[in-house]
Amino acid sequence: MSAGTAGGAMSAGAAGGAPLSVALLTYSTKPRGGVVHTVELAEALQDLGVATCIYALNKDQGGFYRAPRCPAVLVPAAPAPAGIDAVVEQRIEELVTGLRRLGTRHDIWHAQDCISANALATLRAEGRVPHFLRTVHHLDDYDSPYLRACQERAVREADACLAVSEAWRKVLRADLGVDAAIVPNGVSLRRFTPAPDGSEAALRRRLSATGSPLFVTVGGVEPRKNSIHLLKAFIRVRRRLPGAQLVIAGGETLFDHAPYQREFDAIARESGLLPAPQGPSPPPLVLAGVLPDALIPPLYRLADAFVFPSVREGFGLVLLEAMASGAPVVSSAQPPFTEFLRDGENALLVDPARIEDLARAMEAILDEGVRRRLRAAAMETAGGYTWDRSARIAAALYRDFLDHRPRRSDPCRRCVS
Repeated sequence: MSAGTAGGAMSAGAAGGAPLSVALLTYSTKPRGGVVHTVELAEALQDLGVATCIYALNKDQGGFYRAPRCPAVLVPAAPAPAGIDAVVEQRIEELVTGLRRLGTRHDIWHAQDCISANALATLRAEGRVPHFLRTVHHLDDYDSPYLRACQERAVREADACLAVSEAWRKVLRADLGVDAAIVPNGVSLRRFTPAPDGSEAALRRRLSATGSPLFVTVGGVEPRKNSIHLLKAFIRVRRRLPGAQLVIAGGETLFDHAPYQREFDAIARESGLLPAPQGPSPPPLVLAGVLPDALIPPLYRLADAFVFPSVREGFGLVLLEAMASGAPVVSSAQPPFTEFLRDGENALLVDPARIEDLARAMEAILDEGVRRRLRAAAMETAGGYTWDRSARIAAALYRDFLDHRPRRSDPCRRCVS
């Protein structure tokens, strides 16, 4: 898709009722939460008649995890250098260079992450874009002064800020004095459904996911996913339920979590979970890696329970997907999850620091009466979070921003509302 056909004139949305033209920017094409949010929101905006184009760094030249149903431009990216500071600096410059070359114009420039927001701040300073909005999915506690500065610049220099949850809206207000409106995550109720589509048996064979009960999580092995505590809880569950199996899917990330992953592997090996035992018994632990997008809905449907004891998320997109797919959920009793999960009603919530509590919840959710009650309520909850709803909120905020855009000297001091 060429950039020339993707965008409209800079003032298109403000003139004569012409369609609003929106650019959504993301740092990756891989299925992390912010990237999925970008693709799904862009498609839903396009369905509403908003001319939307995605701009994404194409880091491995492989393209998006699935083909978007709207225009998209892949910006070339070179192999990553050593060191996370150098990686981020290079990615920002690659996005700046790619967008300079394209020269496309839009009414709204909307960054979905720190890298794309820093790129747009540079392009705005050069007069190449008039303004930009930034969605904050979550903030990180970086050790690196460079990364802390990049993260703060990406928020403070935006002309308006959005958040995906009330929890992070409050953090932005309290920590940075920045007001933000909320555009929540959603879920595709067409893709994520409890109804089997015939792919489940093949996926079960592919993953050797024949254990019972079968616990599933998505997000890979990293500190904020609380993977080691999940592993330790699973080891406790297996003492009482020796046929139990844990499948961990996903793991695409910008950051190097090798030390944490080595600790995870050491615990798994010491407990006899790695390497997978030979013979007819299913492997107790399956590290599935990044699966094709088409296999994520059936993965949720295979699960006896979806377990997500994360300690830092912007929203928890995978929870909505699992809930819509009929998988009963165990998650963390903390924001932002508590904005849409209610303990004992549509999920079981635990303190993610308490391993034994997590293990007990993983066992409690296997009770058929508990599962039936949670599944019904969870599917009702998920039905209230559609991408169409998110897109309608975003489109209204875009138009409000264009009607009341802030002074350049006062960046990100107000929300679009």
